Amino acid sequence: MRPRLLPRPLARIAGDESAVTIIEFGIVAPVMLLMLMGFFDLAHTEYARSVLQGAMQIAGRNSTLESGQTTGSTIDAAVQAQVQRVVGSAATFTSSRLSYNDFSKVGKPEPYTDTNANGQYDHGECFEDDNGNGQWDSDMGATGQGGADDAVLYTMTVSYHRMFPMATMLGWPANQTITASTVLRNQPYGSQSTSTPPTICT
Repeated sequence: MRPRLLPRPLARIAGDESAVTIIEFGIVAPVMLLMLMGFFDLAHTEYARSVLQGAMQIAGRNSTLESGQTTGSTIDAAVQAQVQRVVGSAATFTSSRLSYNDFSKVGKPEPYTDTNANGQYDHGECFEDDNGNGQWDSDMGATGQGGADDAVLYTMTVSYHRMFPMATMLGWPANQTITASTVLRNQPYGSQSTSTPPTICT
């Protein structure tokens, strides 16, 4: 028995593939758009990070000039003005400074006597209290801008809302945080402190 053929109008509709492209586009487009927004977000983050690093380096260079910015607030304001052009005025900025009397000490631990030769500081071992806070620190920098001719490790952290609204769909936080650091040299506007740090053995 021959199978029953569809009526000609229905057969014509069943064989029509003119809308297949639209259906395929409807399936693929959301994924493609999500990927594109993710790519643009990552690119924007890297651009913002490079602008922040560049602004920090300019601040470091200007702080060494006689006519340059020397106070923490003016340096912060200059960096923020540059970065806000990229991330928006709603961004939050947090700066920190650690000062050292020599470039060679930046990021280094306070010297100590390794009595038991285990390669790390242990409570009770003698150490030089370079930053004057009464305890051994893995970074000998003193908090703040420091004094004349001191080297200053200047760090700025920026938090801002992402450009694209796809963060939650990708499991990313809604806010992006970037950080950059540079080393400034204070102007010799006075005599640098050269006092010998006390040795503590408690």
